[in-house]
Amino acid sequence: MHPRMTDHFKRAQPAFKALVAFEMALRDSPLDAKLLHLVKLRASQINGCAACMHIHVDEALKDGESHARLHVLAGWRESPWFDAKERAALAWTETLTLVSQTGAPDEVWAEVEAAFDPEERVWLSYAIGAINLWNRVQIGFRAVHPDHAPGPKVEAA
Repeated sequence: MHPRMTDHFKRAQPAFKALVAFEMALRDSPLDAKLLHLVKLRASQINGCAACMHIHVDEALKDGESHARLHVLAGWRESPWFDAKERAALAWTETLTLVSQTGAPDEVWAEVEAAFDPEERVWLSYAIGAINLWNRVQIGFRAVHPDHAPGPKVEAA
């Protein structure tokens, strides 16, 4: 795969800087960093954004997330490793990422209401919107992830 553009962030510096500032605000939000990583990674999986998947796996591992949970994230419904709050966030992530198909049903929102306070609900929804924007830009320009695997370096046997 060949990138369509490699200077898209430079060509729209004000927009890029605003997105980075938004990401900084998300980091300062009441949402747990590990939860944000799961949300960003799950949306990126659904959208098929390899560049974003690479970034969010790497960041999640640096913040102490386990390899095992990241490996089973796409099957979170069948895994006991995700708590009720994470399950609500992941269901909402899938719902908003696929909003043209789901219509954001009330039953998924009810799970979000049960697990998050009103401020957290807003930040969660913004975080999902933000990663979907990043995914669409990166996929549209065919951004290529770095040529190295995320996480600790492992020597081949």
